[in-house]
Amino acid sequence: MHRLRALALVGVVVGAAFVPSTASAPRTAAAPPPCSEEPRENPISEFTSYDEMLVELDRIERVSEGRVTLEESGTSNQGRGMMLARVGSGPKVVFITAEIHGNEKTGPDALLDVVDYLGTSDSTAAQRIRDQLTVVAMPKINPDAASLDRRGNDMTWEEAQARFPQLAASPPPWNYITDQRQGDDYSQRPGFDVNRDYHPDLNYQPQPQDFPGSSDSPGWFLSPETQTVRDVYKRLRAEFGAVDTYVDLHHQGACYTVPGTDDFVTMSLSGKFVADPRTPEGSEFAEFADTFRPEYSRQLNVAAYNALQDAAERNPDYGHITLYPQDINLPGTGLGAFQLNGSGAVLFEVRGQTQTLGEQHRETLTRTVHIGLDGILSSIASGEVTRLDPAAYDQIPPTDRGQRTLGGQTDIEG
Repeated sequence: MHRLRALALVGVVVGAAFVPSTASAPRTAAAPPPCSEEPRENPISEFTSYDEMLVELDRIERVSEGRVTLEESGTSNQGRGMMLARVGSGPKVVFITAEIHGNEKTGPDALLDVVDYLGTSDSTAAQRIRDQLTVVAMPKINPDAASLDRRGNDMTWEEAQARFPQLAASPPPWNYITDQRQGDDYSQRPGFDVNRDYHPDLNYQPQPQDFPGSSDSPGWFLSPETQTVRDVYKRLRAEFGAVDTYVDLHHQGACYTVPGTDDFVTMSLSGKFVADPRTPEGSEFAEFADTFRPEYSRQLNVAAYNALQDAAERNPDYGHITLYPQDINLPGTGLGAFQLNGSGAVLFEVRGQTQTLGEQHRETLTRTVHIGLDGILSSIASGEVTRLDPAAYDQIPPTDRGQRTLGGQTDIEG
């Protein structure tokens, strides 16, 4: 194994009051140190590969003495098993996914550590989470892209058409990649950005009139990867009545800063992915008005933010947390689709991707994800999350994206 396995989870007490850390307090702005988004080849061997993940999950299951159970919940387009780990017996289910983009690798490592901790720790904090929650983790939901270290999966439009004959005369969707993207050449091995392949109607079947689609429209469940995640979500909802919380772990640009500082953003958070179906802007999805819980999503994000601000006393980098751009409408993402279906939803966007940072700052960035997840799990298990002020979400500082982008989605993230 290349990575250090013993990143012990530190319990974080999440308070009801929102107190910004002095680590991220505004100060006189200064030019940030050199940073580049130029794609380049970087070493990534310190991150957990697909095969190493299989070994590690087997180890965790074995030493957990029955607390952790594993299953292969589906297979990728190239036949790799999509692994699911489950721990806890509580009435509320928290579903966490990582690496839907194969060049976003801190999420799997942090998620493996969380499952390891929950499965093996005898601490009071771990026991409370196991008693109150059922945590379902899928560390690599795009294993083909992970193995290629690129954003898109490994699947052609012709393969999709073969699975869905009704699309024989349809143009390829807008998220089908056949050119250069983030330094990777897709011309010989095309693929899809599968983070745009979800649909709020969990029973949706692809229809020719819905192609090529757009970034602010629902996806289609074309890929086996998104079909599998959808099916897991439906199965959990059938078992528990609802999926209480959905967290999706991503990466973003490497060069964003905390407003008013020269500090690079360690991670951005968000609980906003679609227009509110209770408003005219969200009327397209008015059928989901009764299940949509944006205030709960905000509380979950505040829980993660507060935990990281507390941790900033040990390492200031943990306090460099910002709010992801809110001027987005992405019903084709898992976060958007599952939020409409009633889940509290949280996006983690960690600094940099493999083509920009490689494995630089791996331990700090992985630990940031770990602490944020613990803040969410602990606050749900204790009930503290419902006492957090949703309005504190708006006090999280926005992301200073400089001149590269002024908001919304970029071609390197999301």
